[in-house]
Amino acid sequence: MSLNRATVIGYLGGDPELRSLPSGQPVVTFAVATDEAFVDKQGQKQERVEWHHVVAFGKLAETCKEYLKKGRQVYVEGRLRPREFEAK
Repeated sequence: MSLNRATVIGYLGGDPELRSLPSGQPVVTFAVATDEAFVDKQGQKQERVEWHHVVAFGKLAETCKEYLKKGRQVYVEGRLRPREFEAK
């Protein structure tokens, strides 16, 4: 048995961008920032920000575009699917 489930709670880095696939299905993309505070080996307080790129399809995409705005806190739950691309 295996499980592919991710939960991210963070802040939107920008307004969601809505577009349509060639099939006409709506798709939205947005970035969520999470931060972490820690003390390094030298005893200095450090903060790290990670960006998570989120994609939603269909009715959920339209709902995200309607209600989500830059700076709002969001809870995102879903599957991880790494993107594949070729460098030029």
